[in-house]
Amino acid sequence: MGDDVANDVRQAPTRWIIDFGMLPLEVAERWPRAMDVVRARVKPLRDVNRDRGFREKWWQFGRPRPEMRAALRSFEEVIVANRVGKRLFFIRATTTWCFGDKIVAFGLAEDANWGVLSSRIHSSWAWAQSSTLKADLNYTPTTAVETFPWPSGNHDAIAAVASRLYTRRKTICLEADLGLTDLYNLVDDGAWKDLRDLHRELDEAVAVAYGWPKSVAHDPEESNRRLLELNRAIAAGAVEYDPFGKH
Repeated sequence: MGDDVANDVRQAPTRWIIDFGMLPLEVAERWPRAMDVVRARVKPLRDVNRDRGFREKWWQFGRPRPEMRAALRSFEEVIVANRVGKRLFFIRATTTWCFGDKIVAFGLAEDANWGVLSSRIHSSWAWAQSSTLKADLNYTPTTAVETFPWPSGNHDAIAAVASRLYTRRKTICLEADLGLTDLYNLVDDGAWKDLRDLHRELDEAVAVAYGWPKSVAHDPEESNRRLLELNRAIAAGAVEYDPFGKH
């Protein structure tokens, strides 16, 4: 869940679930102890559910998201983010995890892609294009990432700093026993200057990837203006755009 991403020291699931995926009942029955739990705790509620699909496939999730499962099947690891929160965090997640509704999963795994998503340029765009929940960002994939024009260059430089940043962040969390929210609250107060410097380096590498001055990385209004112009140019076919096919 999103809380695991934001607050768990390991950024990992904090509970186990029973998930039979899209398996037919005769196959799911190969796990009798798990099926006993589902029969006792789930089936009685499903039997009286108004939704026919819920009643007839009571051993499966009500909405098992087969499209997402199919899209992630070729990956061992993907990038995911907490969908709601004051801060937007991107982590690496194994596809053996089951992602809850407060998680956004991306069919991407490369360091460069994690770096772009984790940059201030992307987060500023996400805040401008998404909805909010009270004072929190409610990350909306259809507007925050489907409209986001990715950079087409500087992938190696982004990947290099992204890898260093991710490793350093993970090390701090484990050594200091901190989740990401607590970590970055302390960073805002002045802690771990080296981590702040890595974020600055990443933001500037992403700006350079767009062919922009490094200063744009620190000006959300200007970066959003430039992204909108690029978005329009791509939509009009005025620029070549194939960010995932060239690296």
